[in-house]
Amino acid sequence: MTAIEQTEAVRPKGTRLPRRARRNQLLGAAQEVFVAQGYHAAAMDDIAERAGVSKPVLYQHFPGKLDLYLALLDQHCESLIQAVRNALASTTDNKQRVRATMDAYFAYVEDDGGAFRLVFESDLTNEPAVRERVDKVTNDCAEAICEVIAEDTGLSRDESMLLASGLGGLAQVVARAWLHSDRTVPRDQAVQLLTSLAWRGIAGFPLHGSDAGQQQGGEQQR
Repeated sequence: MTAIEQTEAVRPKGTRLPRRARRNQLLGAAQEVFVAQGYHAAAMDDIAERAGVSKPVLYQHFPGKLDLYLALLDQHCESLIQAVRNALASTTDNKQRVRATMDAYFAYVEDDGGAFRLVFESDLTNEPAVRERVDKVTNDCAEAICEVIAEDTGLSRDESMLLASGLGGLAQVVARAWLHSDRTVPRDQAVQLLTSLAWRGIAGFPLHGSDAGQQQGGEQQR
């Protein structure tokens, strides 16, 4: 069920939607149109029609197409950032942390709404406001991973940020490649393959203050 259908399902017939519910309905309609058509081909007429409202109603909430697109980006960028933070906080076992983080990216791209296309496959990245948001979600996810790496390994922040950017970039690119391959490899298996690859790299950095020999022999929790 789409966001529009969900909104209509809970709205009593003959009543007006509260402003927040109407905004969410319009965002849901805009997402469907932008994902299907891209920013440049989408028109406010298309979005209004998809939402079942007049253009004046649409413009009451969003002054223009770019404002609508940016509102969607803000929403879905924050969704990924929070998913990565939740994954990192879900366990103290660092191998499982890596797996949970990889899976967060796979879950994000697999979402039926296709919101990841607005973030990572946008046809509007030459627009500074869009580029700023795309850079921010990439950086904020890396920052979250960086904190864990720096705390556990004792590496400098700059070193930890490089590793974190590598892990985040790996997860994002591979998750999208997996989706575009029609998911011929089951998601759990794909996540496990990527986790094995990432863990072999990050596990080479011993826990801060631990004995390197013990780390290599027992592969302690990181």
